[in-house]
Amino acid sequence: MSAPDPRPLLTRALDQVGELVAGTAPDGLDRPTPCDDWDVRTVLDHLVGVHRRIAHVGAGGLFSEVDSMPEVAVGRHLAELTAARADVDASWGLDGSDAAVLDRVLTVPWGTMPGRFVGFGYVQELTVHAWDLAAATGRTGGLDDGLAAAIEDTSRRVLPAEPRGGPIPFGPPVAVADDAAPTVRLIAWLGRDPAFATNGMIAGR
Repeated sequence: MSAPDPRPLLTRALDQVGELVAGTAPDGLDRPTPCDDWDVRTVLDHLVGVHRRIAHVGAGGLFSEVDSMPEVAVGRHLAELTAARADVDASWGLDGSDAAVLDRVLTVPWGTMPGRFVGFGYVQELTVHAWDLAAATGRTGGLDDGLAAAIEDTSRRVLPAEPRGGPIPFGPPVAVADDAAPTVRLIAWLGRDPAFATNGMIAGR
């Protein structure tokens, strides 16, 4: 069984995160986010770690060899993210180098599989954390719904409604209207409450 090339979607997901990080004001780092016990600074730290991990895994390294929660100095998040993004581009061939990563067997927290499958998992992670950051900073209106629409069915298939919690780092699905925007449907399925985009902003004032 094969899968399409995930790299066009991965590129869009990385670009979206980069734009959000670049536009995050330094005075908003203490704002709450939809992730329990994480403020905006913690999400930014994690996004730097995720970028580093995507690059390392794409090059054939083990995910556990890269800290997904580094402590990044205030004012350094964009620079560190940009440096890690360059490494992602190289190891995943996003710079046009080659497509060898697609059939390379990679190991990630959710299993061992060819890169073409791993790539879609990272699209999901980046898309959800983009919403986390946007919801915490009042910018959900500009998110790329096409990313969520492209992976929603796969997300529902590989992550059923039960069990959740414990070793599965997602809460129970949150009910939303069938005609909700794709990003809202995706984050709700993955346990985020879409209402945070309004209520969390009020609480963070």
